[in-house]
Amino acid sequence: MSTKKPDPRHGYYLEDLSLGMSHEVSHTVTEQDVDDFARICGDYNPIHMDEDYAAQTPFGGRIAHGALTASYISAILGNDLPGPGAIFMTLELKFRAPVRIGDTVVARAEVSDIHMRRGKVTMAVRCTVGQTVVCKGIAGVMVEKKPSS
Repeated sequence: MSTKKPDPRHGYYLEDLSLGMSHEVSHTVTEQDVDDFARICGDYNPIHMDEDYAAQTPFGGRIAHGALTASYISAILGNDLPGPGAIFMTLELKFRAPVRIGDTVVARAEVSDIHMRRGKVTMAVRCTVGQTVVCKGIAGVMVEKKPSS
C-alpha cells in the first residue's frame, strides 16, 4: 500500500514514487450506482438497465457498465496514487468477467515503470470481485516533478 502523502492537496511527486508502490480501494456496486452512471454517461444499454432483458442474455441478469468498473481505477490515480496533480493519460484495459449489482469490486493500481525524463508513470491496474479478475491492464499517468527550491 502507498504511504500517506504529507500534503493532502497534492499527491506524490515523480521523485517520491518507486516501483511496486500500490494502492487499493473497494466499492460495493449498487443498483443506484448503475442507474446514476447510465444517467451521467448516457449508456442505457438494457444489459445494464432492464432485468427482464438482461435475464435472457448469457449473463443471466443486469451487469454494471465496464466503464463504471474502470472509474474505480481512475479514483485511485486521482485521489491516492499518484494522487492530486497527476494527469490520467492512457488506459488499456481488458474486461474478463462481468460485475453485478451487489458485487464488491477491489481496484488496485501499482507503479510498474517510471520515466523520470518524461515525467510519466506506468501503472499496472486491475479490478477483482472475490478471486475473479474482472478487468486488468495498464494506465499511463503524467506526474509533476518536485518544484526547485
